[in-house]
Amino acid sequence: MITFLHGNLVEALPTQVVVDVHGVGYEVLVPLSSFDRLPPVGSEVRLLTHLAIREDAHLLYGFLTAAERDLFRLLIHTVSGIGPKIALGVLSGMSIAAFRSAVASGDVKALSAVQGVGRKTAERIVVELRDKLGGFAGAPGAVAPVPAGGTPAGLPGSDTRGADAVAALMALGVKPSEAHDSVRAALAMLGAEATVEQVIRACLRRNAQGAG
Repeated sequence: MITFLHGNLVEALPTQVVVDVHGVGYEVLVPLSSFDRLPPVGSEVRLLTHLAIREDAHLLYGFLTAAERDLFRLLIHTVSGIGPKIALGVLSGMSIAAFRSAVASGDVKALSAVQGVGRKTAERIVVELRDKLGGFAGAPGAVAPVPAGGTPAGLPGSDTRGADAVAALMALGVKPSEAHDSVRAALAMLGAEATVEQVIRACLRRNAQGAG
């Protein structure tokens, strides 16, 4: 079992990164909550990992904090119908504190706003996790630490930020035209200081409201 990777960040996209560990490049799928806090490409990074073995592939999922990985594992191991892709979508679509609050209050509407999570899945999440979050590592309001090896990556400009957001939305299943329209609207609303994660979450909320 690969429990973490410690090496140089070679490539960083909104949904996956490549980490060079002693000359071996590992492709790792990451949620937006981790992507937005990565150090600059070329820096040292440490990712906690989860290895999923399928018949056709071995997939590594990476997280900057134990709370993110714990929630990911809780979702895929506890809630029927949730696999790694939807679990990453949950971490990308809302903060851990917001997730805990939604589950505790039975807020099915907030949970079903996450891309890939329909109302029935949201209801299962509430039913199956409401009594299991008491000892969960991700305390409400907890702030993820800055990863070793550097400060959180800056955003070089709105063009790159918009392209990253569009790519992430498409990876989450949003149609290209809808992704571009949503990102333009989110950037106009949030302004120049918004992070990629904030832009994408605003887009997902907008799409969910439009679908409703």
